Formats: sequence, structure tokens, C-alpha cells
Amino acid sequence: MSQPLPDDDLWCRRYRPSRTAAARLVCLPHAGGSASFFLPVSSALSPAVDVLAIQYPGRQDRRAEPPIDDMAVLADRIHDILRRQPEMPLTLFGHSMGAVLAFEVTRRLEASGAGPVRMFASGRRGPSTYRDESVHRRGDEGILAELRSMNGTASSVLGDEDMMRAALPALRADYRATETYSCAPEITVNCPISVLVGSDDPKTTLDEANVWAQHTTGSFDLQVFPGGHFFLTGQVYEIIRLLDRHFQAERADSIA
Repeated sequence: MSQPLPDDDLWCRRYRPSRTAAARLVCLPHAGGSASFFLPVSSALSPAVDVLAIQYPGRQDRRAEPPIDDMAVLADRIHDILRRQPEMPLTLFGHSMGAVLAFEVTRRLEASGAGPVRMFASGRRGPSTYRDESVHRRGDEGILAELRSMNGTASSVLGDEDMMRAALPALRADYRATETYSCAPEITVNCPISVLVGSDDPKTTLDEANVWAQHTTGSFDLQVFPGGHFFLTGQVYEIIRLLDRHFQAERADSIA
């Protein structure tokens, strides 16, 4: 492990820092999302778990920075940052775009000999599935319409035209990174993958979600929750309980 760099804190948000944590959870937001989306998870799991939420450039307090519109570049940056963090058992959780990013970061971590113990992929079809989507090529109104249709932003923000338009560069970059991403069917990771999906998610069918099973040599499980693409906002306590059970099992295994 190398020493952290000064700008690592721009990427890594610890809303409830813990000196006693024995495991780490890295949370990767959706397109247009920010680290603060995972504040409830951090509040619930600390101090037993070091919850590290990733803040991508181009949004909130990083708005002045150019956003990254390439999944590989983004995964490289996050991998390098995580490799500089104090070592402890690592779990990744990504929603939508964040799920694909979690997969790519996992590939890099495993290649460097420091793979996670599990990866949670939420609200996203398997990496090798394909849909002909081009939201990033739409005009501003088209991108905003897509965001509203997914209901992935707080209503106060959706109703604020200035805030919405300020978020457009990051949104367009995130959509481009996601929509230009591709993955061959034979590419796998070794860690177990747990997939979470909304029962009425227009972006991920159950068949598409099950494709994740082809991308791991470890175990695979799929859980369906009521709701659409952002089902986890209405199921936050269930998701937190799921994560808590995961970390309790990991602690028990380490003691046994």
C-alpha cells in the first residue's frame, strides 16, 4: 500500500469516520449521483464498518472539475485511490452506473492481488448485456427528461431549473461513460456477486440481472425488491439490514 495523495479526500467521503472499523464498504453512486446518496448507509453501519462513498468529479463541491466520461479511466482512478487506503477486508456496492464501475474496479483490484470479499450490483443489468441507448447524445431537455423519468433525484432538485442545468455536464459525462461501456461475455471476477433489482425497473429485467452470474467464478445471488430503478430509496432500511448481515457473516468467518 502506498501513501494517500492530497486529492484522495476529494474522492473518498467518510461521513462517519471510525478508528475501530474492521471492514470497509466502498459505495459507488449512479449516473448524476453523489457520495451523499449513501449517507444513511454510513450512519447505520459505522463504527463497525468504514463506509467510504466515492465522489466523482464534476458535481457538488467538485463541480469546477471536468467530469470523466470514460468508464475505464474512472475505474483506474478509483482503483489507484483504494490501493492507497489502509488495508482491511473490502466490499463494493454500486448502484446503476456504479454497479458497472464496481465490476471494473473489482477486476483491477483482483489483478493487483487485493480483491474485495464481495460485490453488490444494484439496479443494473449484467456487464455483457446490451441496449441501444444514447441519452448522452440528446439535447439538454432530453437528458433532463430521462432523469425525471427515473425519479433518481430529490424532488427539490428536480424542481430547481438552475440546479438541474448546473448538473448537466456531469450527467452527460456519466451517461456517456455508461452507454459506451462494453464487456465481453467471458470476462469474470473471482469474488461473489450479489445482485439487487427493483421489480418494476425499466432499465433492468430479471433475465438481464441474472447475466451477472456469468461474470463471476464465485457465488451468485439475486434479490428482488419492490419498486423501479431507484427502488433502494424506498427500501433503504432493508438494504442496510442486508449489508449488516453481510458484515456480521464476514466477522463470524474471520473469528472461526
